[in-house]
Amino acid sequence: MKHCNSIAILAILGAGSGCAAPASAQQSATSNTCLQKTWRDPPPSYKSVEIQADNRVTFRVCAPLAKDAKLVSADLPDIVPTGMTDGIAAGAVMTRDATGLWSWTTARPVPADTYRFTFQVDGAPVPDPRGTAWSEQVNGVTSVFEVPGPEGAFQTYDEKVRHGTVSVVEYWSKSLGIKRRAHVYTPPGYMRGTTRYPVLYLVHGAGDSDGSWTSVGHAQYILDNLIAAGKAKPMIIVMPTGHTPYKAGQSILTNQDFGNDFLTDLIPTIDRSYRTIATASSRAMAGLSMGGAHTINFGLPHSDLFRYLGIFSMGIGIENPQAEVAAYENANAAALRRGAKEFKLVYYAIGKDDFIFNSSKPMRRIMDRYAIPYVYKESSGGHTWINWRRYLNDFAPIIFK
Repeated sequence: MKHCNSIAILAILGAGSGCAAPASAQQSATSNTCLQKTWRDPPPSYKSVEIQADNRVTFRVCAPLAKDAKLVSADLPDIVPTGMTDGIAAGAVMTRDATGLWSWTTARPVPADTYRFTFQVDGAPVPDPRGTAWSEQVNGVTSVFEVPGPEGAFQTYDEKVRHGTVSVVEYWSKSLGIKRRAHVYTPPGYMRGTTRYPVLYLVHGAGDSDGSWTSVGHAQYILDNLIAAGKAKPMIIVMPTGHTPYKAGQSILTNQDFGNDFLTDLIPTIDRSYRTIATASSRAMAGLSMGGAHTINFGLPHSDLFRYLGIFSMGIGIENPQAEVAAYENANAAALRRGAKEFKLVYYAIGKDDFIFNSSKPMRRIMDRYAIPYVYKESSGGHTWINWRRYLNDFAPIIFK
C-alpha cells in the first residue's frame, strides 16, 4: 500500500503516481486546468517548445499548483545570468495563465542550432515533461530542442545521407576497479564491412557525460554529413566518460585517474573490440573544456599514441598561471620535445568571449616554445556547445590525412 505525504509531483506536473492529492487540491488543480484530467481524455494540446514564424521560441510547462516557474538555459542569449544563487539557477521568469500553464517567449529570434534547457518549478529543476529529446549531464538530465535552418544544417540529421551507428559500450576498468561507460560512433558501412578505421577519442566537459557529444553535440550527424560530402575520412569516434569517482583534493582538470583508465583500459578495449587501425598515426584525441584539459594532460605528452589533437575552449594556468605552466613543463618537457617531431597537427580553438580565454595564451606559448605544430582558431562567442560543434566540424576534416 502506498503512503503519500505530499501532492507535489502529481499536482505540479500532472504525472500519475498512484497517490491521490487532497480533495481541495485536486479540485483546484482540475477544475480549469492544463492537465490531462483522466486517462480517457485526450492529452493537452499545448506545445512545450514552439518555434514561431520569426524564429522566436515559446516555452510552456503545465504546473497548476506551482508558485513560480522559470526557463533555464546556458545556451539561449536572452537568459542572463545563468548562474546559481543559494543553489537555485537563475533564469527567465515565466507567466502563468488561468489553467496553470506557464509560458515564456524569447525576445529575439533564435539562430538555427541545437539548445539545452530545463524548467525550474518552485526552485526544482524539471526537464520538459512533454519533451522527447534529452541530454544526460553529470548532475542530471536536460531537455534539447533544435531550431532548423541552413546555417545549422551541418549538425542536423539529413535523411538524404547514409548514417553511422552510435553504441553504448560498458567495460571493466582495472585501474579504477569499476565498470565504466563510453559512447562509440561507427561510420556508415561499418556494420557490414571488414574495413579498419582510424579512431578519434572525443571527451566532454565538466558539466557533461559521455553521452553529451551525441545528445547535444550531434557528433554523429556532423561526421555523417562530412563523410557524405567527402570532406572527412570515415572514422570511429569514441566518447569516454571524463569523470571518475571523486577524491578529495583531486582536480578534474589534471585527473590522473581518468588518464590511467583512458590510456591503459579504454584504448586497449576499443582496439580489441572494434576494427581499428591501432597506430599513433591513425589515432586522434580532442575535447572541450575539461575534455580539452584531458587532451592537454594525456594527449599532448603522448605523441606515441596520438598524432592529431584538438583542444577546444581550454588552456593552462586558470588559477595560478606561473606555477601551473612550470609544473606542466617540468613533468612533460621530454614528451613535448618528442611531440614537436611527431605530431602532425594540433587544432586549438577558443571563443573571444570565453571566460577562460586568457588561459589560451600560456598554452600557446608552451606549444611555441617546443615548436609543436598547431592551427589556432579564435572564434566569436563563449564557452558553449554552439562553438564546440563548429570546432568539431572544422577539426574532423583535417585529421588522418
